[in-house]
Amino acid sequence: MPSVMIRVKDNGALLFYIAKKDQEDEIASVELDTEESWGGEVELTDGSRYYIDPITPRPSFPTTLRFKRV
Repeated sequence: MPSVMIRVKDNGALLFYIAKKDQEDEIASVELDTEESWGGEVELTDGSRYYIDPITPRPSFPTTLRFKRV
């Protein structure tokens, strides 16, 4: 389960960064993305998918979270 830093880019997109792999990509979709909860299956623009149990309430970004690869 990699630790992932998520931050908001200038254009409003969420950036997904895994330091140990030096992997950086934008998040294309998030299963749950409301003010009440955030998480579930996350898909990156390169097609990679990761999972995090939904977080309540939605976290403020930037933040570091632990994801599972799907």
